Amino acid sequence: MAISFRLNRTLATLALTASLGALAACGSHGEEKAREETPNGGQTVTVVAPVLQDLPRVINASGTVSAWEEVPVGAETGGLTAVSVLVDEGSYVRQGQPLVRMNDALLRAQVRQQQAAVQTAEANAARDDAALSRAQELKERGFLSQASLDTALANQRASQANLAAARAALAETQTRLSQATLRAPVSGLVISRSVTRGQIVAAGTELFRIVRDGRLELDARVPETELNLVRAGQSATISSDEVGQTTGRVRIVTPEVDPETRLGVARIALTGAGGFRPGMFARARIEAGSQPALTVPTAAVLYRENRAGVFVLGEGGRVRFQPVTVLSRTDQRSALSGLTAGVRVVVEGAGFLADGDRVRVVAPAAPATARAPAAAAPAAKK
Repeated sequence: MAISFRLNRTLATLALTASLGALAACGSHGEEKAREETPNGGQTVTVVAPVLQDLPRVINASGTVSAWEEVPVGAETGGLTAVSVLVDEGSYVRQGQPLVRMNDALLRAQVRQQQAAVQTAEANAARDDAALSRAQELKERGFLSQASLDTALANQRASQANLAAARAALAETQTRLSQATLRAPVSGLVISRSVTRGQIVAAGTELFRIVRDGRLELDARVPETELNLVRAGQSATISSDEVGQTTGRVRIVTPEVDPETRLGVARIALTGAGGFRPGMFARARIEAGSQPALTVPTAAVLYRENRAGVFVLGEGGRVRFQPVTVLSRTDQRSALSGLTAGVRVVVEGAGFLADGDRVRVVAPAAPATARAPAAAAPAAKK
C-alpha cells in the first residue's frame, strides 16, 4: 500500500512539471508574437510636423475706466447765493447750458448805477468837446490866449478818460452779472455735483465735474515686453463681467513704464460707453496685427510640472519632452514658440510617454466612414 502511495505521488509531480512547461512555452510564444507586432518594442504613436501659419496677435491687458477729459466747473464770481440748481449727477449737458443761477439783484443795481455814470460821462465829454472847438476857433481869430486853449484841451481829454473808465466799470459789472448764471463750458456728462440751493458760493469753488463729450477710455496696463507692439489706432475689445463688452481704439501709448510693476499704459478710447462708468475695472484684448507661428494639434501639447511642452521624435525612435510657450490656443490647433521647423511632434499616444521612451510610429487612423446597411435576408420558406 505504501508503494502505491509513492507511485501516485510521483505521477502527480510529473504531471505538474509538464503543465508548467507548457505554460512557459505559451508565454514565450506570446512574447515573441508581441515583439513581431511591435518591432521597436515601444508605444505606438502618430507624429506630425509643425505648420507655419500667420495668426492674429492679441495682447491681453486690464485697467481702470476713466474719463477722456474731466472738466471741473467752478464759480468765477463769489459771495452770491445759489437760488436754483438746474442739473444733477448723471445729466448730459450741452455747452452753454445753465447749470446754477445765483442771486444777482445787487449786480443788477450796480449795472443800472454804472449805466447812469456812463451817461453822465458822455454828457461831460460832449460839453468839453464843444468847448474845445470854440476855443480853437477863438484862438485862430486872436481872441483867446494859448493858455486858455490848453486848458480846454486838457478838460476835453479828462472827459474822454472819465467816459472810458465809466464804460469799463459798466462792462465789468455786466460780466459779473452774466457769471451769476453758471453755464457748462463744454458738452458732456455730469459725474459730480457739490452745490446745493441756498449755498453761498465762493469764487473758484468747484461745483460740478463734467466728462467732456461723455467720452470714456480704458487705462490698460500692458507688460513692458509687449508694450512696443501696441500702436495708436489699433482696435480693441473691452469687456467687463458687470456690463458686457464694447469696442475701442488705442488713442495713445504713454512713454513711461512703472519701475516697480514693469507695466506701461495704453489709453483705449471706448467707441460706445454702454454701461461703463469711470472707476470700473475692465479687460482689453488689443489686436496687434499678425505674426507667423508654428502650430501643432492641440492634443499634442502636454503639461508636465506646470510647464507646457510636446514630445519630439528623435534618433533611434526615442522621444524627448520639449518645453514650449503657448501663444494662442483653439480646440483644434495651438500656436507655439520654442519649436524649430522640421521636427516631428507626437500627437496620438503622447499622454502615455516619458522622456527617453522608444516609440513605434504609425500613420494616423483614417476617419471612419458610414457603411451601407446590409440587405435583409429573405424570409425562410415554410
